[in-house]
Amino acid sequence: MIPYSELTASRREYFWHLDGAFFAAMGGEDIIGADLEVLASVRYDGSAEVSCSVKGSVTVECDRCLEPLALPVDLSFDDDELEADAFLDLRQDVYDYVCTSLPLQRKHPEGECNPEAVKYLAG
Repeated sequence: MIPYSELTASRREYFWHLDGAFFAAMGGEDIIGADLEVLASVRYDGSAEVSCSVKGSVTVECDRCLEPLALPVDLSFDDDELEADAFLDLRQDVYDYVCTSLPLQRKHPEGECNPEAVKYLAG
């Protein structure tokens, strides 16, 4: 969260590192780990204009073998309709954009799943 008192008409940049604890706190049960860098460029001139980029990876369970699977994340978004409050809070936006950027089917590339789990699927 960024206090509005820090924001100015000129752009300021803010950087955060997010890990699995962020997603756990936000209620993201699918994401079991993360290593993400968030860069937010913010300009405030009566209303906030935000450009945000998120890069790194998140870890989820493979839909096929249930082993950890690292998925790359490389996204950006802009937001100029943020609610005015004492703080500019980007947590929900970052969480939502990361979650919706993930594929619906989350599985290792062919041949990379845990062979013990795959043998039960084939039989």
